[in-house]
Amino acid sequence: MQESIGVLGGTFNPVHNGHLIVAQDAMESFNLSRVLFIPSAEPPHKSTSELAPPEARMAMISLAVEGDERFELNSMEIDRGGVSFAVDTVRELRRLYGNSRICFIIGEDTLPELHMWKDIDILLQLCEFVTLARPGFPITDQVGGQLDLPDPWPERLLSRKAVAHQIDISSSDIRRRVSEGRSIRYLVPDAVQMYIEANKLYRKERC
Repeated sequence: MQESIGVLGGTFNPVHNGHLIVAQDAMESFNLSRVLFIPSAEPPHKSTSELAPPEARMAMISLAVEGDERFELNSMEIDRGGVSFAVDTVRELRRLYGNSRICFIIGEDTLPELHMWKDIDILLQLCEFVTLARPGFPITDQVGGQLDLPDPWPERLLSRKAVAHQIDISSSDIRRRVSEGRSIRYLVPDAVQMYIEANKLYRKERC
């Protein structure tokens, strides 16, 4: 039986319960065998000014997925270093997992941006993109022309969509709450909260 591997990328700064719910929804919606959480070393389109060290972000993911055999940390982008591009990651996954089905998990708000991704024409042939609706971006009757990609990709992309639980949790809000001394309980796994507190992550220096 062919293994189906989900790929969930991001800065995970920090990983939170919304990420875990998205991973579970993707597994159930697209019949995935497992989901790899792949933290980026340097995201190409995000500021790194508030980015926790790679070791800290990996440690938090490990704590978040501990005890759940469906999920695992994959450090390839951190190990590779530099700016993280999906096409390089999927090429490496193809080398590691051979003929396994590789499914790159995205939110629907990312669909119109795919044409701007590095080597997207190659990437679309190396993996399947599976799309989940996210808070504020409900499933809509998008027409293929909005995706700015040649045939047959718009139709294929729009056929692999599912509705996720609408959990409006963001890493930026968690960082802000920590910096303001507010609770992040119920937003992140307990072990992640304890790690953030123990390592004094995301705190602002107070005069």
